Amino acid sequence: MDYSRQLSELAAQAADEKKARAIALLDLQAVSLLVDYFVLCNGSVPLQVRAIAQHIIEQVSAAGYRLYHAEGMTQGRWVLLDFGVVVVHVMLDREREYYGLERLWSQGRLLPYQASA
Repeated sequence: MDYSRQLSELAAQAADEKKARAIALLDLQAVSLLVDYFVLCNGSVPLQVRAIAQHIIEQVSAAGYRLYHAEGMTQGRWVLLDFGVVVVHVMLDREREYYGLERLWSQGRLLPYQASA
């Protein structure tokens, strides 16, 4: 498994540990020069969105990956975590539905997350 896929799987697993919903990986390697994967997931309230994002930061950083930028933690409606080749979007349900990143990036390959047993 390559670096960016490994990083995206780790972020998805961390989101799953905090009970994020609708976790998906969006493979953008064939359509973007800047990012290889988006990791998308939902939380039901701002407190959960922030907790999911914080847990992702902790787990991914502990594994040796670098967080380049984060935004949206204060509001907790849509938190963006930029790990370079992987960008994580933790959103409220209504934000994810409204902005529809899967539709905007429909040229990418949507890979539903499968939790490891």
